[in-house]
Amino acid sequence: MYLDSENWLKASVEYENEEYQHLGSVVTNNGYSDWATTAIEASVKTMWYRFSRREDDYCIECSADGAAFSQMRICHMHSGKGKIRFGIYACSPEESSFQAVFSNMQVMECQWRAHDGQQPDRFHSCGIMI
Repeated sequence: MYLDSENWLKASVEYENEEYQHLGSVVTNNGYSDWATTAIEASVKTMWYRFSRREDDYCIECSADGAAFSQMRICHMHSGKGKIRFGIYACSPEESSFQAVFSNMQVMECQWRAHDGQQPDRFHSCGIMI
């Protein structure tokens, strides 16, 4: 999702080597970025993403099978309440190349369910969840 060069977010799969790759997300607000990644096996060749929005809050989810989605990132975009641009991309750093195939893109009603009154987490006084 791209607002301008100072305000954007992305989700990605980044190939690292023959053992693992990274699922990643980057959020850039007012020129400051933060990056979150998790390692997945290099054998994963297909990934589904779901991108949802509620005003200026956004949710990115991923799925290995297109049915069961897991949350990757929820974020707030300081300037993300109005009109946005979004799309898909592929890139190949370090003068390498690869083939990327995008399919099954859909625009649909928001799949990000509203908060349903989940009970608050319970914490010890030292901050460790029990």
